[in-house]
Amino acid sequence: MLVSTKPAVPAITDSGPVDVGTRLRRLRAERSLTIAQLAEAAGVSAGMISQIERGTTNPSIRTLQRLRAALGVNLWEVLDQSGGAAEPVAAPRSDYVLRRADRPRIVVGESRLVKELMSPRKDRNLRFMLITLPPGGVSEDVIIGHGEKGGFVLEGGVRLTVGGDISDLGEGDSFQFPSSLPHALSNPHGEPARVVWIMSVVDSHI
Repeated sequence: MLVSTKPAVPAITDSGPVDVGTRLRRLRAERSLTIAQLAEAAGVSAGMISQIERGTTNPSIRTLQRLRAALGVNLWEVLDQSGGAAEPVAAPRSDYVLRRADRPRIVVGESRLVKELMSPRKDRNLRFMLITLPPGGVSEDVIIGHGEKGGFVLEGGVRLTVGGDISDLGEGDSFQFPSSLPHALSNPHGEPARVVWIMSVVDSHI
């Protein structure tokens, strides 16, 4: 009997997902905003914000985008959990390096995509992340705007839709397209897939 030596998609064993609800509640309190006021400013229902803050729902990236705009921060700041707390002494930090254990991780949407933010700096025009798509997973409410997006399939297979163009991609395939075009990424297969997702940011929304 043949036994496959191909490694499985690695389990996520570092720190758990970012507690977006706690961070959102902190940012809202710092600005003395009620849930109703933030809901009106962001165009998101008060019920949705309440669910996010209680940790009972996974917000989509578009929902986070609307909330971050109303709060006057970028997406990286919504996902920053430091909150000014003291950190244990560790290896010397660099402005040019983000350690694996330190990168923010969020679970988004009903498909429960896992997005690990990998950019060392949140004030630069290049952003990149590692996306893990479970079987049947699909990106929801993607952000469309100025700039470029691209990526590289690390493991598994994905389907990329850009405008009317649909491409099935496998390990080692790469892609790039204008961020202004409607687009989606999905995993129609029975195994998880991992993709490095890269964005050039013209507007400081991410």
